[in-house]
Amino acid sequence: MDEQDSRRILEKFGNGILEDIERSKNPKFITAVRSRSNILYDEKKGYLKLGPSKEERNFMNVSQTKRFMQTIAIAAKCHKFVSENLHTTIRGLFYQLKYSLGEDVDENIFSEQAESNPLIEDLEVALGMKREDMNLNANRKGILAGNMKVIDKFGNEKIEIDASKQGRSGWPIPSDVDNDIEFVDVKAKYVLVVEKDTLWQRLNEDKFWGKQNAILISPQGQASRGTRRLIHKLSEMGLPVYVFNDCDAWGWYIYWTIKTGSMNLAYIGQAIATPEAKFLGVTMADLEHYEFLQKLTMKATDVDIKRAQEMLNYPWINKYKEWTDELKMVLKTKLKLEEDSLQAPRLTFVDDYIVDKIKNKDFLP
Repeated sequence: MDEQDSRRILEKFGNGILEDIERSKNPKFITAVRSRSNILYDEKKGYLKLGPSKEERNFMNVSQTKRFMQTIAIAAKCHKFVSENLHTTIRGLFYQLKYSLGEDVDENIFSEQAESNPLIEDLEVALGMKREDMNLNANRKGILAGNMKVIDKFGNEKIEIDASKQGRSGWPIPSDVDNDIEFVDVKAKYVLVVEKDTLWQRLNEDKFWGKQNAILISPQGQASRGTRRLIHKLSEMGLPVYVFNDCDAWGWYIYWTIKTGSMNLAYIGQAIATPEAKFLGVTMADLEHYEFLQKLTMKATDVDIKRAQEMLNYPWINKYKEWTDELKMVLKTKLKLEEDSLQAPRLTFVDDYIVDKIKNKDFLP
């Protein structure tokens, strides 16, 4: 979304509020209900999304007055950011609005960031635009290396970044991978997402992405919005996406937020989910194929067990027999595996594991 579109949407929103006031009507706007009861799984498209339930936010409702005013203040400030072509973080926005309502009113617009964050999400839903389109960025998280180039229009410069020539550090993935940024010369055969930065470094040192003609990404733990959006965009270019995580609660969660999106971001599920993604490993089934792993298992924690039980109840997971078998094996054995264990035979065994898994199509849906 370009600057003009962002300004137009924000101005239309503001003008609607002004028109209500000028007509002596109760100022209001409509947004989607973001409670769990209104989060649906779109089985045809394969991602979590918001349902049809809507709610009205208005000024004259005493229980909504403050939140209504705060939301309008956020919209006005974002309009200023877009008009000035300046960016900040959601933390920066909070401090921009952390001031008193007036000399005779002993109350700030916002007292803590926990108040402003959910209202930014409300505004995203009400306006049908992402916060990045309102010039609000998050902390950068995630790294990439591979056979592709990035055209970054930053300020008055147009910079070309070759992701195959970023050395040991890789290219840091920004929070906004849509506005003023373009991915070109993408010559890779597939995308490999590696949960841990340490394993990403191991594979990067081997130039795995060059030998196998891949895009190598690490979300460095839970994937940020920007990283999920980038994975989605590469998938749209026709690249298969394989996710290489631990066999534990955290690894599963990271995978499913990449594949189907998450409940708290269901309102942008279509833009950040990658339903075509496959879980490469590690898996409990690997214990049968790689004998050395049998001595490297760890005891599953209560969190791992609870998470496995919960996942068996999710319709977007239990529709896959491969996943129900995997989770039931965790519950039965009360064991788990870390992807790091694949370094036990030799450090480069990780490379062989990944290549064999992809070649044999040995992954979970």
